[in-house]
Amino acid sequence: MKLQSYDELLHSKHRLSLMLFLFLNTATSLFCLYSIGKNRAFELMSPVMTVALTSALILIWVTLKPTGKFPILNIVALITGLLWAWQIVLNYKFAFAFDSSFLVVSLIGVFFISMIALGDHLLAFCLHTAPSSLAALMLDNGHNTLLILFTIVLPLGGFTLHHLMQRRRDIFTRRLMHQLYEEKETYSDLSMLDPLTGLYNRRGLKNRLENILDNHAGSHFVLLLDIDHFKAYNDNYGHAMGDQALARVSIAIRDAVRSRDIVTRYGGEEFLVLLTNVNESIARKLSERIRQYVLELEIPHLFNERVATHVTISAGFAPLYDQDFDGALANADRALYLAKSRGRNTILSSDEIAKSSLSQPADAM
Repeated sequence: MKLQSYDELLHSKHRLSLMLFLFLNTATSLFCLYSIGKNRAFELMSPVMTVALTSALILIWVTLKPTGKFPILNIVALITGLLWAWQIVLNYKFAFAFDSSFLVVSLIGVFFISMIALGDHLLAFCLHTAPSSLAALMLDNGHNTLLILFTIVLPLGGFTLHHLMQRRRDIFTRRLMHQLYEEKETYSDLSMLDPLTGLYNRRGLKNRLENILDNHAGSHFVLLLDIDHFKAYNDNYGHAMGDQALARVSIAIRDAVRSRDIVTRYGGEEFLVLLTNVNESIARKLSERIRQYVLELEIPHLFNERVATHVTISAGFAPLYDQDFDGALANADRALYLAKSRGRNTILSSDEIAKSSLSQPADAM
């Protein structure tokens, strides 16, 4: 899960909180309407009817609009809070003659709706409960101030502490997700690198290749290189020395090309370089420079004596047309094969092969 996905989850939770809040207000107001109608106190219906109608209409709108942002929770909380305060004021004189605990019971009802639906929204909680709390304190005239204050302060204090814990948990979760995402990116980068040479592996090449082909127009060349007689080197010097030779050759290749070129360990002793935004002349110069850099390493290789007494490479390169990487790779491989057959320590291009094959029939004539 990314941070964006986590934000989407929180947004969905916000939407569900709004829907629950509206549902509880609608259900409570309908019950109050039933009670008022049963007692034939129709003059007391205006606030609670407004709560029922407003909550029901907004609930229908939110339900029919499952996507998008709903930055209206605080506004709805304030409006319904004012309407419930109005309802308490209207009902007080009528109810107080029969039940002196009317204000406390009314406050508990308002706080109940807020605590159930607004668990993660402290501001909305305060906006919804403040009007009724102030109305109850003014209507009481000091008769049961302590009881009313207790009814207000206890849930408000508990809710505030709960909200602070939620905020800390959310901050910790975000920090943890950010750390995990960074570690994932790090491991993803490491999985695209060859552990011995530090060059890209085939997966890394594929990742960079997609980016280059999609975002960098121009002429690109695929250069395929192979260390000459490397099996004989491993057999006679040992694999530990072979690994050292591979590491040194990889550094020479990387130093010989530009920073924007993609150097890859393509196989055991085979390397691939994607030369970006070059023409054939520059591609040849870079290829030749790689060959020379490797030769200048002067890594002893007595079993390469037909070519040199040091480690050498052979290479073939081919242009990359129409984002056809596989075609360019096949042409570079054929050029490499021919370079090896011509004595190794040689650089050939696919165009040279094509020209030589066309000239052979004319020579035969």
